[in-house]
Amino acid sequence: MDRRARILKEGKERRGPVAYWMSRDQRAHDNWALLYAQHLALERRVPLLVVFCLAPHFLGAAWRQYEFMLAGLAGVAEDLEEHLIPFHLLEGEAAREIPSWVKKLEVGLLVTDFDPLRCKREWQEAVGQGLDIPIWQVDAHNIVPCWLASPKQEWAAYSFRPKIQQALAEFLTPYPALRKHPFATGARGTGVDAPSLLDSLPLDRTVPPVTWLSPGEAAARKQLRRFLSEKLARYDQDRNDPNREGQSNLSPYLHFGQLAPQRVALEVRAAKAPPAAKGAFLEELIVRRELSDNFCYYNRDYDRFSGFPAWARQTLNDHRTDEREYLYTLAEFEAGRTHDPLWNGAQLEMVRRGKMHGYLRMYWAKKILEWTAAPEEALEVTIYLNDRYELDGRDPNGYTGIAWSLGGVHDRAWGERPIFGKVRSMSSKGAAGKFDIQAYIRKQRQ
Repeated sequence: MDRRARILKEGKERRGPVAYWMSRDQRAHDNWALLYAQHLALERRVPLLVVFCLAPHFLGAAWRQYEFMLAGLAGVAEDLEEHLIPFHLLEGEAAREIPSWVKKLEVGLLVTDFDPLRCKREWQEAVGQGLDIPIWQVDAHNIVPCWLASPKQEWAAYSFRPKIQQALAEFLTPYPALRKHPFATGARGTGVDAPSLLDSLPLDRTVPPVTWLSPGEAAARKQLRRFLSEKLARYDQDRNDPNREGQSNLSPYLHFGQLAPQRVALEVRAAKAPPAAKGAFLEELIVRRELSDNFCYYNRDYDRFSGFPAWARQTLNDHRTDEREYLYTLAEFEAGRTHDPLWNGAQLEMVRRGKMHGYLRMYWAKKILEWTAAPEEALEVTIYLNDRYELDGRDPNGYTGIAWSLGGVHDRAWGERPIFGKVRSMSSKGAAGKFDIQAYIRKQRQ
């Protein structure tokens, strides 16, 4: 377990509880950061506390995302209390609230989880400046800790894959169980009153919660079991056809940390399914997903034009003045009012369900590049829509997927075309060769 942890800030440890500042990995079980915090607390024979700081505005998240997250956190709080680990919910800026809480409860050592996003790293840096105790960080999201998987930004999956595969023998291991903590404080935490919080928060309520997917750890495990029994065996054949509904629908749970990717990998490896199907899924779950963390961790401009590779920036600059047959406003994109029924259907699916099929997500983003006046505008529109409507938006996978679609990240140069230059393009004709696009369009219009 020690290899998954690193010291984030040196400091003078005090006699007091160990606290886990939960952020990205919002679960009580299969959580290496929580397990490491308990390990430290057991060594010191002190209480273990968990704290979560709720930011009222987070990267365009709306009512939909907050409802899913808070419902999940309510279950986490209850589960932790049963393990004699008090859960405390704070509201406000982490830079102010976490140090204040740590000092008030006389915490002796702080553990937190890993997130490569720029704002999360800034939060952790600011909290570190406000405390003089040690802060440890544990990558509980990636199977191979991001900083150990590679010391640099990888160019593509082909360069990253052998590094990950070599490390799996060490890191893809079973989880120990969370223990009922023997050194209890005797005091309860705050818990999570999700309905009251949702009523009080200044949220964008024009994006309602989803009804087709239930939040929380228990629901995530149920969804995983369904995928293993009903979809995994044909995953390599069905995953790119939106009409077959062959995808796992696990990405919202993975995004909110309600399900551990490592748990998913262990279960898929043990499942009875054809090797090709298991291999296709594990490539996406492990190699592609952890490559996204690698990109966002080593490239702080992951959501900016400057973060694209030099060849892509050059070719997009060369084609800035190319004539666009269609130009749409943000409002037209958001309402799904373009000339392309397939694109409109994909946008409508995202607005209604909070989840767009993965293949269409690439097509959707590339068409925004084609129908805006500049790549910077395309990037702004794509991130805005993705983060506002997708349950799994505001995520390294999303930012990397957008950077792949618009700026050739983890891709190669292709034959030169108008607007795209040497960045790979996609067309409705190409989509029609993969699935029945008319059936998909009819489904979205129902």
